[in-house]
Amino acid sequence: MEKHEFFSTPIWKEEKPEFLKPLIKATDPYIKEARKRNKVPIKQLKDFGFAHHSTTLMNDESFKEFHEYVGKQSLNFLNFSGFDMNEYTLFFSESWVQEFAKRGGGHHSAHIHWNTHVNGFYFLKCNEKTSYPVFHDPRTGARSTKLKRKTEEACSGSETIHVGPVPGTLVLFPGYLEHEFTVDHGKSSFRFIHFTLQAIPKQMSRHHGKDN
Repeated sequence: MEKHEFFSTPIWKEEKPEFLKPLIKATDPYIKEARKRNKVPIKQLKDFGFAHHSTTLMNDESFKEFHEYVGKQSLNFLNFSGFDMNEYTLFFSESWVQEFAKRGGGHHSAHIHWNTHVNGFYFLKCNEKTSYPVFHDPRTGARSTKLKRKTEEACSGSETIHVGPVPGTLVLFPGYLEHEFTVDHGKSSFRFIHFTLQAIPKQMSRHHGKDN
């Protein structure tokens, strides 16, 4: 019998360590400022439970090379997915850095970023003791009819899958893919850049500035 797989969800993963040191240095002041904004007035809590979230990185020249590379790979990602990208211009809609609280408790509940077409992470500080991203099956019908699985390994019947990053890991995935971050226990530093991109029809893009 012929075997086919349709309606699959692409997740791209690549190691790009050459960006690591310069981006850690470039994000340090953003995290420092974010921690100041999130200073907890309750002394006993100190730095617990936060995901320290920066302002936008898009206007900072220190991230230009990184954003150009991500933009190029995101375009490849959409072309690979079968979309006619000759009809669209791809823009960054958001790019920011986050670091979870030093005393633990940092996390993100499952969510999507509305009206985006490519999302991604670049991991700056992480290891086997830190949080990690979890992706949810985006097929509503499949999620509502799940059967008991015979294996714990990732398969087409999995409801969730996770990616175990190392510093320098770049991950790209579709904007419709629900994702979350597990609760971090504060045993090691956990920092990553999160970004989203949107494809706009070219006849509209002239009103949105320069393309990637």
